[in-house]
Amino acid sequence: MKKPALKYCGIRSLQDLQLAADSQADYLGFIFAESKRKVSPQNVKKWLSQVHVEKQVAGVFVNESIETMSRIAEDLNLDVIQLHGDEEPAAADALRMLTGCEIWKALHHHENTIQEIACFKGGVDGFVIDSSVKGQRGGTGVAFSWDCVPEYQQAAAGKRCFIAGGVNPDTITDLLKWQPLGIDLASGIEKNGQKDQNLMRLLEERMNRYVSIPE
Repeated sequence: MKKPALKYCGIRSLQDLQLAADSQADYLGFIFAESKRKVSPQNVKKWLSQVHVEKQVAGVFVNESIETMSRIAEDLNLDVIQLHGDEEPAAADALRMLTGCEIWKALHHHENTIQEIACFKGGVDGFVIDSSVKGQRGGTGVAFSWDCVPEYQQAAAGKRCFIAGGVNPDTITDLLKWQPLGIDLASGIEKNGQKDQNLMRLLEERMNRYVSIPE
């Protein structure tokens, strides 16, 4: 299988960013919503000015106004806006027109997820499928039934489709058996609440052993 796109999310310090910028991740994610990993746009702008980042940068928002998301996206030069709340498809269309960013919609794994993908498919560039944990939007470290991954990717029909929830160095090979196109993780590469270089390297080593990487 080909190497899936890799996103390290929930970066919340300069040290986190330095480690992630030096990793094999393709995307780095900052959370601008209520979360233990919430960061301020002002801090992110300062960190980005201090670290050379050659990866795509994503901002995660939950039920935020289009105006605020657009302003932050422009100020930080975001590549991706990830909608992780109860946003409607029209919000994705508006954001793409205003910002030029890729728009991703995070959806929780449940019996109606396929229908939700169909509702958003025309207006977004990608999806993040995460576990459904009561009272939490994401970052739970809890996995869902990964045998659904092929079905979700088929429903996404060529759009980016990231799998999140419970991914870590110990579980990465189990997920790779289902040939995901993208992997999104936060807690799985953290130790004591901070991104951990050894966990990143271990996850990447196990992933690289499993996939084929073009010369």
